[in-house]
Amino acid sequence: MTALPDWMRPPRPDGWYAEDLDRLPEAPRHTELIDGALVFMMSPQRWWHGHLVTMLTLALMEQAPAEAEVSREMTIKLDQRNRPEPDLLVTTAAYDADRTWFAPDEVQLVIEVVSPESAHRDRTVKLRKYAEAGIPHYWCIEDEDGLPVVHVYELDKPTRAYAPAGIFRGSLKRPVPFEISLDLEKLTPPRKG
Repeated sequence: MTALPDWMRPPRPDGWYAEDLDRLPEAPRHTELIDGALVFMMSPQRWWHGHLVTMLTLALMEQAPAEAEVSREMTIKLDQRNRPEPDLLVTTAAYDADRTWFAPDEVQLVIEVVSPESAHRDRTVKLRKYAEAGIPHYWCIEDEDGLPVVHVYELDKPTRAYAPAGIFRGSLKRPVPFEISLDLEKLTPPRKG
């Protein structure tokens, strides 16, 4: 049995806190905090996933209004014991080069691109946690035979739960959080053969 390195040991009996992530230089680049536990994204990222996130980032940046910024691979401090890192988010926060996280009230849209190792968290755990934190819009993007399928959710404020707002294939048009129009098939490399 391999012993855990010291940096992987929680600093307190009830686990890790959100601010602890900023003091873990040894942790892998994509480390999240879910319910006080560190979650590492250790498996190699698929080309499909990386390409989709890059193309979606560019498409949203082109369409975002001046008061909105598109960011990738930044954590959201949902509460003291939860600091997930979505693939993409849209924020109203002013740019700060030293910033390492956003507060939920600064985030308009969270986007998760589902990978085999993140499927359960993206479809259930994060969906619930983002809603409870009051983030107005959530997209969960699935790979369907090499093409993206976007499951869109909107926050029902009284219940602090997401309501399905549509499943989009081929194209996506949404009026919120700003006017968005996407050709989903252009977000992935063209198929050969």
